[in-house]
Parts: sequence; C-alpha cells; structure tokens
Amino acid sequence: MEPLSPKKPKTYSAKFGAFRQGMRDGIPIGLGYLAVSFSLGIAARNAGFTAFQGFLSSVLIKASAGQYAGLLVIAASAPYFEMIVVTIIANIRYSLMSFAMSQRMDPDTPLYHRLLMGDYITDEIFAISIARPGYLNPFYTYGAAFVAVPSWAVGTALGVIAGNILPLRVVSALSVALYGMFLAIIIPPARKNKVLAVLVLVCFASSFASSMLPWLSTLSEGTRTILLTVSISSIVAVLFPVDWKSDSDSESDSESEMP
Repeated sequence: MEPLSPKKPKTYSAKFGAFRQGMRDGIPIGLGYLAVSFSLGIAARNAGFTAFQGFLSSVLIKASAGQYAGLLVIAASAPYFEMIVVTIIANIRYSLMSFAMSQRMDPDTPLYHRLLMGDYITDEIFAISIARPGYLNPFYTYGAAFVAVPSWAVGTALGVIAGNILPLRVVSALSVALYGMFLAIIIPPARKNKVLAVLVLVCFASSFASSMLPWLSTLSEGTRTILLTVSISSIVAVLFPVDWKSDSDSESDSESEMP
C-alpha cells in the first residue's frame, strides 16, 4: 500500500477548517432564518401545503421573496408558467450574485463545486462568502449552508404545523409578520436613496391601483406582479441609471484615505 501524499492531509485539513468556519458564521444566519421562515410557513399553510411540502419547498428554493411569490401564485391557482415567471423575476438577483462569486473563485475550481455553491446562494450566505479574503473556498459556503438551509426548512415546517394548530386569529396575525421582514429589507436603503424611496411608494400605489382598475383587476395576482415588476423597473432604469463610474471613484477615494 502506497503512503499518502503529504499534500492530502493538508488539503483535507483546509477543507475541514473552512467548513467549520462556515458553520460558525452560519449559526446567526440560521437563527434568523428559523424565525423568518416560521412566518413563511404560515403562508405555506394558507396555500394548502403540508408540513413536509413546506419543508421540501424551503430545501429546494431557499429564497424568501421568490418562495413567497410562488406561494401567492399557488394560492391563486395560477398556471405553472405564471409561477415560473414570477419566481424567476423575484430571484433574478441571484444570477448577479453568482457572477460576483465566480470572479472570486479559483479558476481551477471544478464545475460541480460551482453548481453547488450557486444552489446555496442566499443574500446572507453570499454576504459572508464574498467578504472572505482571497479565493472563495467552496467548503466555507457548504458549512454556512449546512446550518442555514436546515434552519430555513425546519422553520417553514414549524410554521405550517403551528398554522394548523393555532386559532385563526393568531394565524392571521402571524401572516403579517412576513410583511415586516420585507419592510426591514426595503426601508434602510430607501432612507439613504430618495429615488428608491419614491420608487417604493410608486410600487405600493401601483399595486393597489392594479387591483382596482377594470382591466388589470381581472388578471391574476401573479400576472399583475410580473407586469408591474418589469414595467416599473425598466422605466426607472431608463430615467435614473446608476452611475457606476462615480460609485467606483468614490470607493477608490475612500480607500485612498484609509491609513
């Protein structure tokens, strides 16, 4: 039997160390996911999901906005095509995160690692992964996902179970908690950017108006979401384009001022 190469123990040790570090950094993310996904489970229960179906949906999707949009479409008995389009629109930002992460990976990283890392991208896992110095170690992302993803799925299942046990008034109150999560996402950036703040108000007003206008009100909720998302984002992109040059200049200026 040939002796092991001296490089292999070092490689395995580095993988285990990165995985353990990812697990440690993923604990607070998992705790947050457990609380937020509980409200998502209430929405899944309202859409007719069982606890196992809610658990499985969270294991496969791992995206709060996209998953909630899909639940709304399912509750409205919309066609599969509409569900696919709504989910793609809600989750399209993850493609941009994937591009950013691919630029930070070792060029020799195998394709299966790239695919797995792409499947485990969430806002929070992306944030802690991209902040790592040097090349991204896939096992760091796996460690974070090992804690965060089960927490998200278990929280969803618990929300479904609670929705089947708790009184209807309590279930209705818990259903509102998910909207609080979305408010926590949009309010901080809206306070820093006046254009974004106005855009949020326009989106709220447009969504309400679309449910009242004669032709738009006849469309399903998922179709209205698709039309509003694409049209409003396209108009704002044309009228208020992001000045990437000035942003990069300001970042470089701030870096040059650092000691």
